[in-house]
Amino acid sequence: MAELVLGPVLRHVDSTSATVWVETDGACTVDVLGRRSRTFQVGEQHFALIVVDGLEPDSSIPYTVALDGVVAWPEPESTLPPCRIRTQVVEKIIFGSCRAAKATPEELTPDKLGPDALDAYAMRMQSLPEREWPDAMLLLGDQVYADEPTPRMKQWLAQRRGGQEPEGEVVSFREYAELYHESWSDPEIRWLMSNVPTSMIFDDHDVRDDWNTSRTWRERMAEQPWWRKRIRAGLASYWVYQHIGNLGPDELARNLLYRKVSEAGVDVQDLLEDFAEEADKEVDGRKPTRWSYRRDFGRIRLLVIDTRSGRILDGQRLMVGSDEFDWIEENAAGDYDHLLIGSSLPWLMPHALSYLQSLNERAASQPGWRGRLGEQVRQAADLEHWPAFRASFERLARLIHRLGTAPDAPSTICVLSGDVHHSYAARATYAQPTKSEVLQLVCSPVHNDPPKIFRPVFALSWATAIAAALRRHAARRGISPDPVHWQKVSGPHFGNSIASLDITGRSARFTLESARADHSLVKAAELDLPLGSHRR
Repeated sequence: MAELVLGPVLRHVDSTSATVWVETDGACTVDVLGRRSRTFQVGEQHFALIVVDGLEPDSSIPYTVALDGVVAWPEPESTLPPCRIRTQVVEKIIFGSCRAAKATPEELTPDKLGPDALDAYAMRMQSLPEREWPDAMLLLGDQVYADEPTPRMKQWLAQRRGGQEPEGEVVSFREYAELYHESWSDPEIRWLMSNVPTSMIFDDHDVRDDWNTSRTWRERMAEQPWWRKRIRAGLASYWVYQHIGNLGPDELARNLLYRKVSEAGVDVQDLLEDFAEEADKEVDGRKPTRWSYRRDFGRIRLLVIDTRSGRILDGQRLMVGSDEFDWIEENAAGDYDHLLIGSSLPWLMPHALSYLQSLNERAASQPGWRGRLGEQVRQAADLEHWPAFRASFERLARLIHRLGTAPDAPSTICVLSGDVHHSYAARATYAQPTKSEVLQLVCSPVHNDPPKIFRPVFALSWATAIAAALRRHAARRGISPDPVHWQKVSGPHFGNSIASLDITGRSARFTLESARADHSLVKAAELDLPLGSHRR
């Protein structure tokens, strides 16, 4: 009889439907609230995404998961509150990025990365009344660390593959699966993800550090004998564990690959990995695979942008290809009160780092030794955020300005990001003022610990004198004036954190909470939006 390996993970939820994702250890029929789905097989793994439709709007519905008619979730010994699908209005969204797996109890060593902020949030949530639970969660990249696994995972890899290259890194789909098992099996996290609808997008460590930094990086990776297997497994596992849950029932019904996978009745690993290999060729100008997606939560619109797989690395470097950006602009249009743009990489960075990245892009594009040196610096210092793709940085600035000055401008436009291992809020302003409050909100990491030298570097990178000197140098190098100006309004904040947006009407409140050693959370920042307002 099949057993539940991972999940349930509550994914896309709207006013009348929900999707529930599970992994099992064998083929079976999965039942959630009377809706059934047969598992599909990928290598050694079995998965199902159950579409639960016909739900009552504005309701809270308890649910269980049954495998071949036998209830597998909640577990019989569980003392946690019952799992629920809530079709109510979305008013509270939590977000963050960079969550490495925790040390396991059997390792008998302290967690060197410090307390897990999401784990702390889940523990607190269990004691809260349901009305205070978050309505949605957005994970902004580095859900797993394929190139920096835990000591337990490294030991497992060594036993599985011996000393084969790349030593201490995952390569196959099965090894990626083990990363997700390690990260999502924690009881508190598993319970939280079974209750809070979760949207996700990848960043570099979901595949490998500096993924698609430049053409040079891709060529160097292509020379590695293990890379082809790695990228095929990385994107195939992302499709299974993360991407399909981002899609609503109508999108799933139109998705040809999903139909093939769910109807195949045989192992679809080759099918998915062939798809993944083609998707990886987008940077070569091939027809793009769209990992970006849109979610509407009533009067809130969420646009999540793929800032990794969709890059153009030849000629004019672009963070997002022109076809993909056309899609973003098309889906940014609409009638809503708040626009949330999910980008794993920050758009507005500390000023000094922003100008440094634009300068490096210019240097790396030069011929000869100057270009080679610029490329080496680009990779060594991770200079690959929006300002390092200057044309895309400016196009996003123009889009936000158009939206913010339109007659029906939303109250707020917030870019939600992670990656940089510190948290902050920055306010954007334009020469022609916007009606919308425009902010960059960064929450990173949820559970990680960068080298301590990063802290003074990030703090100094906001310094006015350093930024002014680099901006003057950028002007001398022919880099166009900034189309947007920005000012830090909170931070930089360090340590493992989780952020939230509480939204009521056209007002919102941003809160950043940091995890403490006792696994509680302490408030690190709070802003009423629009700035200076008081949330009703």
